[in-house]
Amino acid sequence: MTAYLAQARTELVLTLRRGESILLTLGIPVLLLVFFSQVDVLPKPAGVDEPIDFLAPGVIALALMSTAMVNVAIATGFERQYGVLKRLGATPLGRPRLLMAKTTAVLAVEVVQLLVLVPLSLLLGWEPEATWLPFLVVAALGTVAFAGLGLLMAGTLRAELTLALANGLYLVLLLLGGMIIPLSELPGPLEAFAELLPAAALAAGVDGTLTAGASVPGWAWATLVLWAIATPVAAALTFRWE
Repeated sequence: MTAYLAQARTELVLTLRRGESILLTLGIPVLLLVFFSQVDVLPKPAGVDEPIDFLAPGVIALALMSTAMVNVAIATGFERQYGVLKRLGATPLGRPRLLMAKTTAVLAVEVVQLLVLVPLSLLLGWEPEATWLPFLVVAALGTVAFAGLGLLMAGTLRAELTLALANGLYLVLLLLGGMIIPLSELPGPLEAFAELLPAAALAAGVDGTLTAGASVPGWAWATLVLWAIATPVAAALTFRWE
């Protein structure tokens, strides 16, 4: 337990010390939230009057995705390439507790993100009506799905390629995930394709559990569960420690 706690603390400290991680997990979400809630240039879903009512759940989903996927993929990819994972796996810490420590660090960063984004959204005029248990289930499924995707890239590709692919995928999912642009604004075939992606399912799930009068659509639950099963299994089957 001591080794696990020490490693979890190390993972969290290293994450918070990386400037690019802070920019990705907090800087970009805060910037998008503040700018687009004050500058009404983005389309809004039908029935939504204030931009913050659509942006707040979407940006929270974006923050969860950035921590679970991009941050995990890039950090793990370089640790694998430099032999850090191999050495840590051979210590008394062991691989299971190493993975637990990484998971704990991800969850800790997500808590920090919520502690920043939720009060900021409230200051910007957001009036949520949260159902916290379903929200936690949605957030957990999204975290597992995106962490699995990040580990799948980090465990099979070179670190430089993982870096490029994770950032490219982040941008694509930001645009197609219904986080700042409503899915209804996309062309029909593209909207149908986007609903198959975990980003759109996570955004719909966060919106459905935090917005007054909303609910999580069935396709979002199904998509989230499928990705939360498929990506960790694929990562476990293909992950190379060195």
